[in-house]
Amino acid sequence: MNRLMTYGVLAAWTGLFSGTSSIISAERAESFDVDPHWEGRNNRSPVPPVRKIVQDFGYSPTNHAGGKTAGEFGGFVTPAAEPAYYAAQIAEKTFQDTLEASGTLACRGRQFHVLVGFFNSDTLKEWRTPNTIALRLYGRGERFYAYVEYATARWRAGGDEPRPFKRIRDQKTGRQEIEGFASAGAIHTWSLRYDPRANRGHGSITATIDDQVSVCHLVPGHQKDGARFNRFGMLNVIKHADSGGELWFDDITINGRTEHFDHDPDWERFQSRRTHESVDVRPRFDFGFSPTQYAGGKTKGELGGLIFRGDNRDPEKMASYADRLENLNLNKPLRAAGKVCLKRGISDSTTLLGFFHSENSFTANQDQSSAIPEHFLGVAVEGPSREGFFFYPTYRISGKGGGRTRSDGLPRILPNGAAHDWTLDYEPGAAESNGRVTATLDGQSVHIDLPAADALTGAEFDRFGIITTWIDGNGQQVFFDDLSYTRRQP
Repeated sequence: MNRLMTYGVLAAWTGLFSGTSSIISAERAESFDVDPHWEGRNNRSPVPPVRKIVQDFGYSPTNHAGGKTAGEFGGFVTPAAEPAYYAAQIAEKTFQDTLEASGTLACRGRQFHVLVGFFNSDTLKEWRTPNTIALRLYGRGERFYAYVEYATARWRAGGDEPRPFKRIRDQKTGRQEIEGFASAGAIHTWSLRYDPRANRGHGSITATIDDQVSVCHLVPGHQKDGARFNRFGMLNVIKHADSGGELWFDDITINGRTEHFDHDPDWERFQSRRTHESVDVRPRFDFGFSPTQYAGGKTKGELGGLIFRGDNRDPEKMASYADRLENLNLNKPLRAAGKVCLKRGISDSTTLLGFFHSENSFTANQDQSSAIPEHFLGVAVEGPSREGFFFYPTYRISGKGGGRTRSDGLPRILPNGAAHDWTLDYEPGAAESNGRVTATLDGQSVHIDLPAADALTGAEFDRFGIITTWIDGNGQQVFFDDLSYTRRQP
């Protein structure tokens, strides 16, 4: 239900008595206890269509991976938002323990995306998956590519530094590219080892495939985040629906214990033998009014859903859901506040909420210099994945102008479903009169000072709500509630 609230009521009445009739500013409050019927643009998209997801992997009496005896594990695995795994339960380990695994593998599919390694069955959410140390295998055509990666209990992640698997120079582009490994059923040996004392005590992961070696040093401070591992096995990449493929593993040694799979070891299967449909398909936007209550509002009903990055090169790949405003600009203060919940967050994803323009922010063009739409001022929920997810202020006026703060000291928001309070304020007279944008999350504040060139370019805003970025990428499930925001200026 919409309700108008007036800032500075006393000041407004004082103005009336002094011969000035202008109201300082007006704010709208929206609790979403009923559908506000805001303006939606492509926010409930029917494309791409719902995707069929096939998971068909686990123990098998076959011998594709070249084990000493018949029997192995593997099969057809598909990347999807819904997790699936086949794994052995292990005694719980942490970043303070040495972890080792090895075996053989054969990749028979032309396209796949899978993790093999240590993980926690209680925290299977998104990519990067928290509490993981793994090899990520990525199949494309006749070759597959391997990457070492990890993620802490706080969703901070890293991989392939300082030494990735062998790289070669691409004949066409001249860039260094990973050479990759033969697929099409070729058998490879592999190993994965985590040493908590290496890398000056910060921890390091060493992986081998055949005679190639890759080393991943944990970023200083990540080991202190903690991680707990209670499974070893095969896990689909928990991202969005994609094409699956066939992989097989055999003669597995886990922390000194070997399994040849000459009989069914009765490892744990979770959703690894099923077919289902998924609506989480990139970039199938699915956000707007929702009758849920994730963000901690006083009543059921909120704003949000599945929000992918958009793409300004294609009008059908940009979307928004927003309230209509009177024309606003940067000459007067702007304000917004409310509650927010990051329910799910994938690497390379962004959610934007704030003030934007119904035409200028949707200009279809080939410019990919900035992900922030023109004529936008608001907050962003975004990575980078090495640091998890931040909540921070951002803006873009026009052209290449715009900005965000450095990652040092930004408020963190975890994709764990917790509710948070937030605010956004724009002050035109701050920062030597050029203007300042400030955001807070649970009281932690961060700001951007506008340079003079941006402060004078005359941005216009006539909408408030969710808008997608201009450069494409993955998606998040984010919800907002109990919003208040400037709807008109004097």
